[in-house]
Amino acid sequence: MTGSIEQVNISPGGIPKNPILHGFVTPLGIEGDLHAHPQSHGGPLKAILIVCAEAIDELIAKGFPLFAGALGENLTVRGLDRHQMRLGQRYRAGDCLLELTRIRVPCTTLDVYGPSLKAEIFDKDMDAQSPKWGLSGFYSSVVQTGWVRQNDIITLVDQVV
Repeated sequence: MTGSIEQVNISPGGIPKNPILHGFVTPLGIEGDLHAHPQSHGGPLKAILIVCAEAIDELIAKGFPLFAGALGENLTVRGLDRHQMRLGQRYRAGDCLLELTRIRVPCTTLDVYGPSLKAEIFDKDMDAQSPKWGLSGFYSSVVQTGWVRQNDIITLVDQVV
């Protein structure tokens, strides 16, 4: 499974995250990216949030006023099938290696895009068979640091068992 990085995003804290052409990925995320609520966001197991551009497109078609970076993702990617993404998969993204660690559980910060968005992208019994799988995005840890750039390739490398 291979796609591309449509947008690299950071913010001084909160959403939306704003596009940058490139960023250096450290074990705690992209340099310059901050979290409004560090007790809930960030850390080594939630260093990078990946959201598929196709998921954003799907939500826009349902009437949500979204755009790349709106969901607070660090990497907006296109060409990966969110239905096939699984926790434990490792992806080469630009120069770095990322491992999917958990599904993103949306918080009230997203209410700015409509109070029903959270229910649209996540249910508490989330599993890979759910039609909502991956709509909220995937958190990842950083296995190998490096640069990520707009238009870099992101490709599935392996699955950690």
